[in-house]
Amino acid sequence: MANYFLIAEMLVSIALIATVLFQLRGGGIGGIFGQADSVYRTRRGIESTLLKLTIILVVLIVVFAILIATQA
Repeated sequence: MANYFLIAEMLVSIALIATVLFQLRGGGIGGIFGQADSVYRTRRGIESTLLKLTIILVVLIVVFAILIATQA
């Protein structure tokens, strides 16, 4: 049973890496010098979906890690 949790955790971690890489780069070094990009803005559309998906995947990784630790 622990093998299934390990495989699931690996797949979820790959998906998490992909979602983090797909997220837009906000601000950057220009934000240090007060450029207009440093203004607060809301997330919309795909950016909001990627943020929610990232949170869900992180929670899944934590759950799988706890399940793997209790199986050992």
